[in-house]
Amino acid sequence: MPGTEIFHVTIDHVGTRIDRFIEAQHLTGLPSQNLLSRTYIQKIIRDGAVTVNGKISKPGYKIRECDRIVLTLPDSQPLATIQSETIPLHIIHEDSSVIVLNKAAGMLVHPSNRVNSGTLVNALLAHCDDLSGIGGVERPGIVHRLDKGTSGVLVVAKTDRAHQSLSAQFEAHTTTRRYVTVVCGIPEPGTGTIDERIARSHRDRRKMSVVKANGRYAVTHYHMLESYEQFALLQVALETGRLHQVRVHLSHIGHPVVGDGVYGGGQERALATELTVTVQQALTKLDRQALHAETLGFNHPETGERREFSVAMPGDMRRIVDALRGEKIK
Repeated sequence: MPGTEIFHVTIDHVGTRIDRFIEAQHLTGLPSQNLLSRTYIQKIIRDGAVTVNGKISKPGYKIRECDRIVLTLPDSQPLATIQSETIPLHIIHEDSSVIVLNKAAGMLVHPSNRVNSGTLVNALLAHCDDLSGIGGVERPGIVHRLDKGTSGVLVVAKTDRAHQSLSAQFEAHTTTRRYVTVVCGIPEPGTGTIDERIARSHRDRRKMSVVKANGRYAVTHYHMLESYEQFALLQVALETGRLHQVRVHLSHIGHPVVGDGVYGGGQERALATELTVTVQQALTKLDRQALHAETLGFNHPETGERREFSVAMPGDMRRIVDALRGEKIK
């Protein structure tokens, strides 16, 4: 989506952050058609795509009257450097713009420095050759992610226009994202909202943590569907979509996701000796966190129609729920 746009700042916009200013300008005449998300704008600003009065800008720059802002949109990147692999995919819906699929637990969404095969991207490249290039060579078509150990509904963009539209919807928090999860303990109250900022942990840079300041705004709504002796089945709705948000927030209120080796806090191990054999066996067979992205809704990038896709929880989580229900009946 190459293109250049020049903005001249008027007094009405003085003091506005440059990323917010560009997002609001609609980029008239460019292929993006108002669909650039602020996250993407911030990325290309950091990459040097925006200048103010001839000097490279930063995303947080507050514009001044008579500033001359030049935005040069980068070309979509080629997709040839990641190897395609024939890996089965559970596709729920596919058209010329998007692919909606049920990601299996244990599958990484895209390659990393340590893993370059067996990912969803490797499988997608074997499935089709018309993915959006905005994510670059490592993340073609990838608009959002699910953790490796989280299963469930995920949407992939096949065109740049679809990618921009979906990114904007995720950024504006207009998508519908509902999860189901089994947690340790029984939340009180059974329905609530966790409104806590999240940032990378100072103690362990691989983890996220709740912080009082300087973190990213994050809101999680939860509702208890069923309660058992020492566990609960929750439905969780995301208002924002931060890294590890559900796991961090639920751990923060003292109810970590079952099977979460990062944010679990040892509660499940402490309870294990008091569980029935059936429940212990179901937990032993679970080799990931008991978290499933059950529903995803968005406005279709081409038609504007509201679409919603749902997939029931997979067998490993279902075994735990069935075992807990059986224990409760007894």
